[in-house]
Amino acid sequence: MLEERSAGSIIYRQTPQGKLYLLLNYPSGHWDFVKGNIEKGETFKQTVLREMREETGIVDITFVEGFEDKVEYHYQRDGQVIHKEVVFFVSNTKTDQVILSHEHRDYIWLNYNDALAKLTYKTAQNLFKKIKDL
Repeated sequence: MLEERSAGSIIYRQTPQGKLYLLLNYPSGHWDFVKGNIEKGETFKQTVLREMREETGIVDITFVEGFEDKVEYHYQRDGQVIHKEVVFFVSNTKTDQVILSHEHRDYIWLNYNDALAKLTYKTAQNLFKKIKDL
């Protein structure tokens, strides 16, 4: 079984109406947070900063201290089962404009409840529930 390690972030921006969370629409159709594979020599947070810039164009990111969590799951690629581990952080930005990379079909900023409902996978929903009171 192949092993894959990634890092990602639940990113939000503060608005007069409250926090809005960024979700990306992946080519397979699911909605999830920004994440990507760790490149050689990168720390988890360096990966998040790079992936955020590459996938959304957002560069003004501040990590929220006190939150780091990991999700694990299996998926298939080219007939092989892959065990994936993703370390997640929470971060905020003042940027509302997103410049999508070719890796995604769409994006949306949503309040907590709408974002929770929009997330496709249970692992992402369970992760998101952990930050409700941050």
